Amino acid sequence: MTDLELYYQPTCPYCLKVLRFLKTNDIEIELKNTMMPENRSKLVEVGGMGQVPCLFIGGKPMYESEDIIAYLRKRLLS
Repeated sequence: MTDLELYYQPTCPYCLKVLRFLKTNDIEIELKNTMMPENRSKLVEVGGMGQVPCLFIGGKPMYESEDIIAYLRKRLLS
Protein backbone atom coordinates (compact mmCIF):
# COMPACT_ATOMS: atom_id res chain seq x y z
CA MET A 1 0.00 0.00 0.00
CA THR A 2 2.49 2.60 -1.12
CA ASP A 3 -0.13 5.36 -1.27
CA LEU A 4 -1.02 4.97 2.44
CA GLU A 5 0.98 6.41 5.34
CA LEU A 6 -0.18 6.45 8.94
CA TYR A 7 1.22 9.14 11.20
CA TYR A 8 0.88 8.14 14.83
CA GLN A 9 2.21 8.70 18.32
CA PRO A 10 2.88 5.61 20.45
CA THR A 11 1.24 7.12 23.55
CA CYS A 12 -1.99 8.17 21.81
CA PRO A 13 -4.95 5.87 22.62
CA TYR A 14 -6.65 6.66 19.30
CA CYS A 15 -3.48 5.80 17.42
CA LEU A 16 -3.19 2.54 19.36
CA LYS A 17 -6.74 1.70 18.35
CA VAL A 18 -5.83 2.09 14.66
CA LEU A 19 -2.56 0.18 15.12
CA ARG A 20 -4.45 -2.71 16.79
CA PHE A 21 -6.87 -2.79 13.86
CA LEU A 22 -3.96 -3.00 11.42
CA LYS A 23 -2.30 -5.80 13.39
CA THR A 24 -5.52 -7.79 13.91
CA ASN A 25 -6.25 -7.69 10.18
CA ASP A 26 -2.67 -8.24 8.99
CA ILE A 27 -2.64 -4.91 7.17
CA GLU A 28 0.79 -3.48 6.45
CA ILE A 29 1.09 0.19 5.59
CA GLU A 30 3.89 2.69 6.07
CA LEU A 31 4.00 3.94 9.66
CA LYS A 32 5.43 7.32 10.66
CA ASN A 33 6.05 7.88 14.37
CA THR A 34 5.58 11.59 15.10
CA MET A 35 7.95 11.37 18.07
CA MET A 36 10.62 11.63 15.37
CA PRO A 37 10.99 15.35 14.54
CA GLU A 38 11.18 14.85 10.77
CA ASN A 39 7.88 12.93 10.75
CA ARG A 40 6.18 15.52 12.97
CA SER A 41 7.41 18.33 10.71
CA LYS A 42 6.13 16.61 7.58
CA LEU A 43 2.74 15.92 9.20
CA VAL A 44 2.30 19.60 10.06
CA GLU A 45 3.69 20.78 6.72
CA VAL A 46 1.52 18.55 4.54
CA GLY A 47 -1.54 18.04 6.75
CA GLY A 48 -1.66 21.53 8.20
CA MET A 49 -1.78 20.37 11.83
CA GLY A 50 -0.12 17.91 14.18
CA GLN A 51 -3.20 15.84 15.00
CA VAL A 52 -2.76 12.08 15.13
CA PRO A 53 -3.72 9.57 14.01
CA CYS A 54 -3.53 10.84 10.47
CA LEU A 55 -3.75 8.58 7.45
CA PHE A 56 -2.38 10.07 4.26
CA ILE A 57 -4.16 8.61 1.25
CA GLY A 58 -2.30 9.52 -1.89
CA GLY A 59 -0.93 12.56 -0.06
CA LYS A 60 -4.27 13.75 1.36
CA PRO A 61 -4.86 13.62 5.13
CA MET A 62 -7.65 11.77 6.92
CA TYR A 63 -8.04 12.26 10.66
CA GLU A 64 -10.10 10.53 13.35
CA SER A 65 -9.48 6.90 14.27
CA GLU A 66 -13.02 5.71 13.46
CA ASP A 67 -12.88 7.28 9.98
CA ILE A 68 -9.46 5.75 9.33
CA ILE A 69 -10.59 2.29 10.42
CA ALA A 70 -13.79 2.52 8.35
CA TYR A 71 -11.78 3.56 5.29
CA LEU A 72 -9.24 0.75 5.71
CA ARG A 73 -11.97 -1.81 6.34
CA LYS A 74 -13.82 -0.79 3.18
CA ARG A 75 -10.76 -0.46 0.96
CA LEU A 76 -8.66 -3.38 2.13
CA LEU A 77 -11.04 -5.93 3.63
CA SER A 78 -14.06 -5.80 1.32
